[in-house]
Amino acid sequence: MSEAAKGKVYLVGSGPGDPGLLTLKAKACIEKADVVIYDYLANRVFLEFARKDAEIIYVGKEGGHHTMIQQEINRLLISKAQQGLNVVRLKGGDPFIFGRGGEEAMELVKAGIIFEVVPGVTSAIAVPAYAGIPLTHREFTATVAFVTGHEDPKKETSDIDWEKLATGIGTLVFLMGVGNLPKIAARLMEYGRSPETPVAVIRAGTVPGQRTITGSLGNIADQARKEKIKPPAIIVVGEVVSLRKELN
Repeated sequence: MSEAAKGKVYLVGSGPGDPGLLTLKAKACIEKADVVIYDYLANRVFLEFARKDAEIIYVGKEGGHHTMIQQEINRLLISKAQQGLNVVRLKGGDPFIFGRGGEEAMELVKAGIIFEVVPGVTSAIAVPAYAGIPLTHREFTATVAFVTGHEDPKKETSDIDWEKLATGIGTLVFLMGVGNLPKIAARLMEYGRSPETPVAVIRAGTVPGQRTITGSLGNIADQARKEKIKPPAIIVVGEVVSLRKELN
């Protein structure tokens, strides 16, 4: 098939949920797409920007329930592009921050499909900001790390160096980690992080239902359980969480 006959895939980050945080470029991509393939965390309001004749396909993964497994999503992207269609793969947050955008891009390269990445505002920075928590502050820390709270379950060992992470980074932001919060807190304390370290758990960040609880590393898991905090949520660990009292 000639390059001219092939379509193009846009890996688009839609931001953390607040419609005002969708980029102009993302909106333009949705408006011209022949096909929009969207995720669970992508705000459905953005689908209203799509053409009336555009094909809309939901491939979300929620709480272990997969509408479509990743390999099928990869094949769908390739198939639609090979039909000469312009495809928007609409993701929550940013495609390359725990969004599996890198995996999809690699499959598109293998298949010879032209693609473009449209960065989005990642929840890792936007959600804490909406909760009044700056991830860096000159009086508190100059380092921040983004960590997945939900590693690939098929891996036999963790890729996370908990010992270095626990005491080597000022602010830790865990994405998709609420279900593993007790383990995360225990690991950090096991490797030297103080049980008194402030922690915030922010659910449904940047949208009207946003809810934040705060505590310490030693008690946050119990608090989250008592408050029945469910995904999607962001966990922030570090002294900067204490600034929420003034900045929220």
